[in-house]
Amino acid sequence: MATTSAAEKRAQAKAEYNAFLAQCPSRNLLDRLADKWVTLILSALGSDGSHQFGADCAGQPRPMRYSELSRMLAGVSQKMLTQTLRSLERDGLVTRTATPTVPVTVTYELTELGLSLHVTMRALKSWAQDHMDDVLSHRTTYDTRTG
Repeated sequence: MATTSAAEKRAQAKAEYNAFLAQCPSRNLLDRLADKWVTLILSALGSDGSHQFGADCAGQPRPMRYSELSRMLAGVSQKMLTQTLRSLERDGLVTRTATPTVPVTVTYELTELGLSLHVTMRALKSWAQDHMDDVLSHRTTYDTRTG
């Protein structure tokens, strides 16, 4: 009887991922990626630093300090930013680097895996910004019709 190696088991499991099935673990990942702070953090890590607050931040992905991210993401609490960054680090999407200064300087950077998602997240953020007026108009029409 042939035994299955760990690599073969992983390949088989990967082939069986189907997010339309209730038990598929990729659903948990989709749930995490759908979080607004995840989208905004992954988008922000592509900023070139020359943006004005409220303007789009374009550029090549680069490391950012925790304080930069905190200032850029209006409305995010320190607790939420820390929790989200930790979850992204755990998932392998960002790396955290602490430099022994006084106080300690902490920077975050997209990993290869994070970079593979970066363009998609920036596109999602841009789509939301570009189509917000259309969505608001449709909501008003719907609410008038059904209310």
